[in-house]
This record gives sequence, C-alpha cells and structure tokens, in this order.
Amino acid sequence: MTEAPKDPASAADRGGPRARWRRWRRSRPFWGGLLAVLAGAEICAIPLAPLEVMLHQGIAGVPSVLLGIVMIMLGISVWVSPQYRSLAGVVTTLIAAAALVMSNLGGFLLGTLLGIAGGAMMFAWQPVASPRRAEPAPPAPGTADT
Repeated sequence: MTEAPKDPASAADRGGPRARWRRWRRSRPFWGGLLAVLAGAEICAIPLAPLEVMLHQGIAGVPSVLLGIVMIMLGISVWVSPQYRSLAGVVTTLIAAAALVMSNLGGFLLGTLLGIAGGAMMFAWQPVASPRRAEPAPPAPGTADT
C-alpha cells in the first residue's frame, strides 16, 4: 500500500497540469507579458478596422502594425526569457508612449494604457527565491556532545 504524502501542499505542487501551469506562470512576469500582448494586438487591430472606426488612414497604418507586432514580441519574449524583463519592460513602455502619437492615439488610448501598465509590470517583476530548508543550529558553546 502507498502512504499518503505528509505535506498536502507539496503534493499539489508536484501534481497535475494546473499545478505545473501555476508554477510556470509564477516563475516569470506573466501578467506584464499578457498586458503587452493585449496592447500590441489592440494597436495592430485598429488600422485593420473599418474606415468609420479609424481616425487616420494611409501611411499611419504601417507604424501601427509595426509597433503592435514589436509589443507582442516583447510580451512573448518575457515569457520565454524572463531574464530580459528589465529591457523588455522599458522598451514596451517607450513603444506604448510612442504609439500614442504614431498610431491612432495608441489604439484609442487603450493600447497605450495597457502597454504602459504591462511594461511597468515587466520591469518591476522579481523572481521569488525558493525557500531554503532550515539548517540545524550549531551546538551552544560549553555543551558536550555525548
């Protein structure tokens, strides 16, 4: 017969796909990357919208699509390589601010706000150190080991 695990929390961490997904998500700036991807998609989608929705037609659509694609790539890059979170966060924030001027008010301001928030979250994220096991305390001076 098998014994039940002594620590139910550690058994849940080792477990199924949901626990693996949670562990993967917590090991990188997931939410900042997600906001950057959403901001890039918003900025890319506006030039492809019907003419009634767009504020400006023509050559302004090219920077919109390029800025959106770069923001999507930056959001995905922090998922793949979290060690570049600082650079990706700063560049995402700068691109989101530039999109405000270059791309139909930055996706009607929604893309710019999402991009700035996502870039800030990527820049501010820090990896959590794994908890160390407590080492036994050294014996007090004057006590003899028998």
